[in-house]
Amino acid sequence: MNKELENIQNIYFIGIGGIGMSALARYFKFLGKNVAGYDKTPSQITSDLIDLEIPIHFEDSIDHIPKTFLNIEDTLIVYTPAIPKGHKELMYVQNANFLIKKRAEVLGIITKGTYTLAVGGTHGKTTTTAILAHLLKESGAKVTAFLGGISENYNSNLVLEGNEVVVVEADEFDRSFLQLYPDIAAITSMDADHLDIYEKANALEESFIEFSSRAKDHLLICNGLPLSGITFGIEDDSEYCAQHIRIDNGTYIFDLKTPHKLIRNLHLNLPGKHNLLNAITAFAIAMLYGSPTESLAKALFSFKGVQRRFSYHIKTSDLVYIDDYAHHPTEINALHQAVREMHPNKKVLAVFQPHLYSRTRDFASDFATSLSYFDEVLLLDIYPARELPIEGITSEWLLGMITNENKKLIEKNNLIKEIVENDAQVIVTIGAGDIGEEVRGIKEALLV
Repeated sequence: MNKELENIQNIYFIGIGGIGMSALARYFKFLGKNVAGYDKTPSQITSDLIDLEIPIHFEDSIDHIPKTFLNIEDTLIVYTPAIPKGHKELMYVQNANFLIKKRAEVLGIITKGTYTLAVGGTHGKTTTTAILAHLLKESGAKVTAFLGGISENYNSNLVLEGNEVVVVEADEFDRSFLQLYPDIAAITSMDADHLDIYEKANALEESFIEFSSRAKDHLLICNGLPLSGITFGIEDDSEYCAQHIRIDNGTYIFDLKTPHKLIRNLHLNLPGKHNLLNAITAFAIAMLYGSPTESLAKALFSFKGVQRRFSYHIKTSDLVYIDDYAHHPTEINALHQAVREMHPNKKVLAVFQPHLYSRTRDFASDFATSLSYFDEVLLLDIYPARELPIEGITSEWLLGMITNENKKLIEKNNLIKEIVENDAQVIVTIGAGDIGEEVRGIKEALLV
């Protein structure tokens, strides 16, 4: 435990249900700290935290904060940038001069004193960190990993084996990753995103360049990015490169060329070229860290994936239902490629919930192009998350740009009915909003 946090006994989270926040909450609870928090809405994540005896409330009110956490001397307040400035609890602790830190600052403190492996990129970082954590754990490293998704292998967003090495997702939102102290860093992609924060794509790129300069020992970059570092890629001239790729019963089998040797017949049970790239990245980081190749190969084969990342919920010869977190056009394209590769010649229905008004506005034509590739599209209203509506930016407006004639705007309360009545053989629910909460109901209705 870093000295900055040693004397803190109470840690209160504003926005505890966020994927990154909940991992920290689990971590501090494991260390024996008193943990509690607020979130806007109940979810599976908050339910799991409550099961760990972490008190959580869902009304923004100082009266609901447990009294223990109102002791200013030994309480740390952790909040996420997604919390609005007018939040009553946040304003109260700010005015009362509590010790307050953003989630990223706390991660920075944890990584400062420990050997750290950080994965950044506008796409791919969650799956890559989850694969990396699994590779290290299975090859015997005493790893603590903070993941941006729920690992299927551990049913958690926290892997806690020891404090020899930390694996962390380096989040570019709000420039959070500039709080980290990575020894080995990787950058998977630098596509324009979060323009509500950065305004211009080149400002985002500059942030990634600054993050890359923080890597003490090694920097890995996806081949083609405007940075200098150790390259990784697929069937190109990268230093870590997947070659001789084939698919056998839904599994990728490939050889990995490294600067020192060729590793033959690696198996990856995740679909899509984007996941192959994620796996190569994680494997390369683990090798540079010093993990033994033989155990890494075995661990890669046993990796099951991350929830809401091309997650199969039904997989029969007649019907396939996949759920995915994709919320950027590049991610939807990668999802489409994987679906067509794994389920050729089948009718595919895409059900998409746009995430953020600003992102919908900034990438509307790209979203329309990406969605038009599917055989049929059902479009839900925009999920606002932290934003207020922007005039003229609606799902109806986006629907008008989709060139595929088989498209329809639907209400969420009609979602299951629309899906069940559709004759598609492959159904994909897509988005980073609350569409994930509908998955169980969709699955049950399809299996009736």
